[in-house]
Amino acid sequence: MAAVLRLQRVGKHRQPYYRMVAIDKRSGPAGRPLEILGIYDPRGDKAKDKIQLKADRVSYWLGVGAKPSETVLSLIRLAKRAAAAAKPAEPASTK
Repeated sequence: MAAVLRLQRVGKHRQPYYRMVAIDKRSGPAGRPLEILGIYDPRGDKAKDKIQLKADRVSYWLGVGAKPSETVLSLIRLAKRAAAAAKPAEPASTK
């Protein structure tokens, strides 16, 4: 079984909302996912509002060989940058 990470649209007409899922490569667009890894709301204002991921599970699936789609790969990178920017900088000690 070859798993892929891709987006699955779940939303209303003209109000797109996506789930990031790990799914069998042969499944259709509305197939049952192996696991839901996060959500992507393109209508959100900020990156932290747009993307919510289970980073540990995403790294697990990538570690076992799941191939991410181009869009999912760019969203993972964007989420990592947003998480790094959200961390407060540690003050440097002056001793």
